[in-house]
Amino acid sequence: MTRRWNAENESRPNARTTKVRNIPGRVSIHERPAEADGKRFGYWEMDTIVGKDGKGAIVTLTERCTNMVLMERLPLGKHPEPLAKVVIRLLFPYRHTVRSITTDNGSEFCCHRMISTALAPKGSGNPNLVFFADSYSSWQKGAIENANKLIRQYIPKGTDFSVLSDPFIRKIQHKINRRPRKKLNFDSPKNVFFRQIANFALAS
Repeated sequence: MTRRWNAENESRPNARTTKVRNIPGRVSIHERPAEADGKRFGYWEMDTIVGKDGKGAIVTLTERCTNMVLMERLPLGKHPEPLAKVVIRLLFPYRHTVRSITTDNGSEFCCHRMISTALAPKGSGNPNLVFFADSYSSWQKGAIENANKLIRQYIPKGTDFSVLSDPFIRKIQHKINRRPRKKLNFDSPKNVFFRQIANFALAS
């Protein structure tokens, strides 16, 4: 039987189960496998950051174990279906290693079933991969919150996203993924991530 996540695993008090009506088929973080503890590879977090006056958006993803960041500007803003298609494209090369994706309750993620269907292993009886944090519990997805803070060093709040080019976004991603981290014994997220990918390929 698969162990499920509980609030105590994240060492924070006062977690509360959230009921959300604007996301059909929402699966709570409390149903997420307990293995998604940030120590095992393949467990992702997802979010969006928005531009000046709430216009424009960038979808951000990070793998919890390695802190590898993927990001892309969303030309149509936070529209759910185009966002889901971008997430699928970003993660598809690594789909065999994706175990879960945790996000918040933003309505832009209401097409989460598209993501799960595209990325879940073939033949999965229950192909859900996307889990939703409790409201007002950003610590339940702390890895992506930290990644967004790094991104904001290059794209401060109040930036007009319409002037950002795709090559500029990719350059930021590359810089962040090459930055040594104490958590990784001062190796970079990119190096550690692709070593994990190679190990997974050898084991499969």
